[in-house]
Amino acid sequence: MKQGFAKRYRLLKTDDFSSVFAFKKQHGSALMQVFYLPGNGLGHARLGLVVSKKTAKRAHERNYMKRVVREWFRCHKETLPPNDFIVRVRRPFNRETAAEARSQLAQLIRKAS
Repeated sequence: MKQGFAKRYRLLKTDDFSSVFAFKKQHGSALMQVFYLPGNGLGHARLGLVVSKKTAKRAHERNYMKRVVREWFRCHKETLPPNDFIVRVRRPFNRETAAEARSQLAQLIRKAS
């Protein structure tokens, strides 16, 4: 099992993001919100990330949050259904609260599956 995060596992184009947002399926928690589009027809899950400047002003804080979510997805991508997921971070988290963010992400993705 490869543990990389290749381009085929990412939502990159505006049209991909728009189609997931237009489907209007979502689950949320205190720290993040997951939008999803069931059955992308590719046979594997894809991930898109949204961390706004309103959530965290500093780029290194936004990048850390994206790294945590990406790493969780990378480790669990083989067990996920072939859906498109967009994770939107609502509130900032750091090293001390990253474990809570991972558990909330796991719960939200499980609901969306």
